[in-house]
Amino acid sequence: MATEGTLQIKAISGHPGTVPGRGAIRELEVAKLVDVTTCIGCKACEVACVEWNDHPFRETVFDNTYQTMPTTEWNYYNLIKFNEHSREDGTMMWLMRKDQCMHCADPGCLRACPADGAIVQYTNGIVDFNQDNCIGCQFCISGCPFNIPKFNSESNKVFKCTLCSDRVGAGLEPACIKACPTGCLHFGTKAEMKELAETRAAQLRNDSMFPWPNAGVYDPQSIGGTHVMYVLHDITKPELYGGLPSDPRIPMSYTFWKYLAKPVLLAMALLSLLGVFFYYIFTGPKLPQPEPPAREEEL
Repeated sequence: MATEGTLQIKAISGHPGTVPGRGAIRELEVAKLVDVTTCIGCKACEVACVEWNDHPFRETVFDNTYQTMPTTEWNYYNLIKFNEHSREDGTMMWLMRKDQCMHCADPGCLRACPADGAIVQYTNGIVDFNQDNCIGCQFCISGCPFNIPKFNSESNKVFKCTLCSDRVGAGLEPACIKACPTGCLHFGTKAEMKELAETRAAQLRNDSMFPWPNAGVYDPQSIGGTHVMYVLHDITKPELYGGLPSDPRIPMSYTFWKYLAKPVLLAMALLSLLGVFFYYIFTGPKLPQPEPPAREEEL
């Protein structure tokens, strides 16, 4: 497969300097394509995800919808969202969308994370979490424009979809792709998936019987593009598909510390240490003071 090969690290959260091994091997970017127009909501991808990641099956929550639960959870990376939409002609549509980590080219979770090595971005586009290095600060949750990372209060760690990095590293496709029965899910290089998506969107726009004039590909450039893309009936209204943001952006308030506040705080800490050091050199250690003489009335 074109996606086969060792995972090479592109970026590491909270890590100063260069990435070890950068440029040693050329790695193609991979991507997952979700064609929402052919999704039947069977949830086979949900089951495959839970089984492959060895998570316990959760109780479903009935909330007047066929959706398994309101949102993804720390041990439930993949969720089919069901949304009813009334068209202008009065017809009702079910807009179903597979919700999971988007594996952004410019990941907000990585930019916001202060822990060295807790989040890694591979050269093939996969953004992975290393829970051993996670400090539980949850900055990554606030930095994600898609509300994906979820916190486990028992382990004090954050989790999300890994795009089956273990399978992809062995030359296999993600588990959800393997389980999809309708061809809704596709996996390959980013260039191949983008071409396939554009071809499908053009087909939807030019359909002679049931055309979708606003059909398009969701690959937002405000975050440099994503490695999970969608073919939507209406690209002008992605919010209809379970709150998919039309212009996702990384909150600057959660990346400000890394570019300005963190260096300033580190400099202040260094100056404080230097101050203590020079005080010790010029003044010397603080010697114990002699006890005051006893007063006469105490004798």
